[in-house]
Amino acid sequence: MRNREEARRTAEELVSRMTIEEMASQLRYDAPAIPRLGIPAYNWWNEVLHGVARAGTATVFPQAIGMAAMFDEEMQEKIAETIAEEARAKYNGQSAHGDRDIYKGLTVWSPNINIFRDPRWGRGHETYGEDPYLTSRLGVRFIQGLQGNGKYLKTSACSKHFAVHSGPEALRHEFDARASKKDMTETYLAAFEATVKEAEVESVMGAYNRVNGEPACGSKTLLKDILREKWGFRGHVVSDCWAIQDFHVNHHVTGTAPESAALAIRNGCDLNCGNTYLHILEALQEGLITEADITRACIRLMTTRALLGLFDPDCEYNRIPVTAVDTDEHAALAQQAAEKSMVLLENDGTLPLDPEQVRCVAVIGPNADSVMALEGNYNGTSSRYVTFLAGIRAYCEKHGIRVLYSLGSHLFKDRTSGLAQAEDRMAEAAMYAEIADVTIACVGLDAGLEGEEGDTGNEYFSGDKKDLQLPESQRKLLAMLQKQAKKLVTVIAAGSNLNVPEGDAKIFAWYPGQAGGTALARILFGEVNPGGKLPLTFYHSVEELPDFEDYAMANRTYRYFEGTPLYPFGYGLSYTKFEVLEARDGDHEVILRIRNCGNRDGETVAQVYVRCESDLAPTHPRLCGFRRVALAAGEEKEVRVKLDALTWTVVDENGERQNVEHGVLYAGLNQPDARSVELTGMKPAEIKR
Repeated sequence: MRNREEARRTAEELVSRMTIEEMASQLRYDAPAIPRLGIPAYNWWNEVLHGVARAGTATVFPQAIGMAAMFDEEMQEKIAETIAEEARAKYNGQSAHGDRDIYKGLTVWSPNINIFRDPRWGRGHETYGEDPYLTSRLGVRFIQGLQGNGKYLKTSACSKHFAVHSGPEALRHEFDARASKKDMTETYLAAFEATVKEAEVESVMGAYNRVNGEPACGSKTLLKDILREKWGFRGHVVSDCWAIQDFHVNHHVTGTAPESAALAIRNGCDLNCGNTYLHILEALQEGLITEADITRACIRLMTTRALLGLFDPDCEYNRIPVTAVDTDEHAALAQQAAEKSMVLLENDGTLPLDPEQVRCVAVIGPNADSVMALEGNYNGTSSRYVTFLAGIRAYCEKHGIRVLYSLGSHLFKDRTSGLAQAEDRMAEAAMYAEIADVTIACVGLDAGLEGEEGDTGNEYFSGDKKDLQLPESQRKLLAMLQKQAKKLVTVIAAGSNLNVPEGDAKIFAWYPGQAGGTALARILFGEVNPGGKLPLTFYHSVEELPDFEDYAMANRTYRYFEGTPLYPFGYGLSYTKFEVLEARDGDHEVILRIRNCGNRDGETVAQVYVRCESDLAPTHPRLCGFRRVALAAGEEKEVRVKLDALTWTVVDENGERQNVEHGVLYAGLNQPDARSVELTGMKPAEIKR
């Protein structure tokens, strides 16, 4: 029933038979059953950011920021299709056993398409990085994979958090994010617009913060003027959890819970994650809303349930068995994604390791044998976790290589169990590093240090980072290893920019999911050639950036940063060398001929950037097309890169898009530099998304 009008008629007929009290009850995320109408209880809250989350066994893929590092739209959609399959399988089995609790439904509150504008933000690893175009492409494909193309929606996806949400976490319940109209259109709203217009996302979640004075979950500007009227959104809007309560408790834009409920529902927030809509009938009695407001919201929600086939016992997805969860095929895809996501930052020739020459490997560090270093947040539970240590050990055992392991240090000082133990582990790490042919230091963070306010162990910064350094305990460990190790490979598990100077070779592994250890071992020993690229600018320090609370894009991200980055957006090394032989423009695309000039097979990412000839253009050229490509050693291939529909546009100070007549395209394998091919003198046609 992908025919929305038919689904709406079904919803209207159901709602017409409800009392006002029954309608109001359905606006809660934990909607109760209405037995007389045959409507079962339904919990709207589910999470599938990188696998079915918080509901038992499921395939765990790389965290969202790691998926972004793949720069691979097709892979992104395939992962989402797999997640949707597992979500349906679990829903079918659990609901058949009467379990309709939280995290068991088909309305999945993913993806997070906020812009990772500042590396201090703890939730940044839930996003697809700092670039609006990359975020929009990956967001659209993830949603399309989740929702499917059948008669019914396979799952109902959700674009969140609408809008302008990217820290600080400690202030999110009271903060007013001020952004110019230009920054709103150009940066903060672009991916949301794409997911509404192209992917027809079924749900949009509001943010906790205010946006230019209005609470996001009750904003007339965002929810009515832009989302519904300007973009033509036809699905339902859900609040972030307990965000409507913030209206009167923290934002102080209303005085009571009924007033907060009224403000939200009047402006188009249909579903409340929280308890403030328990006051909906009080708001009605006080004359703050009408029955029509409640009816409208209830119809929208029942339309979504109809689109999911929840009122049709013959829905095609009802036949998906529970055995579709945690399959070998899904595990293989998770491993492939982990391999594609890891980024080679530095390499002096140490990598890849030769299994015929290396006889002893020391694996050291607090993330070496850590499952948390694989998971990220909003994660499921895998039955197949392979830590970095386990993956390296399994590979080495096949090749007769001895593995020595030491924790070395704790992740950070507040997780120590005594100073003496920490010193003992440092000495142990030193003696192993001295005798090993190569030392692999597994350091970084986990979701207990960077993440969401209230969900982390970082009590001082509410999940955000104060700087771009490793915790002190790990810095001491690495400084020692740099002196003691014959060769040092530094593997960093994290979801955001860290400046880690030590290492003859460095791999940024993100939070790579259940198969992270297997993927890392295959990369270290050259069975897989790393091809991931950074979806973020890596800065040297936060001192280079504006205040965390400043939402202006000036001097932020690769499009506006005025300094020299530690590593640029789109960066990532390989064990082979790729070259762009030529590039030419086609019909809304750029055609590149790329050669693998080395002696190893590998993958790279064709990247096209645009500089529009306008004073309104960003400071630096912006990404307008990309495509991941695999090339065998010595192979040449023609690669077609489709251009963004908004390539030849700029945004004025009023937030309006304007077409430009001229500009320059830069085609290459990185941000524009001397290796890029410039395509000039074009007369771009008017293109609108």
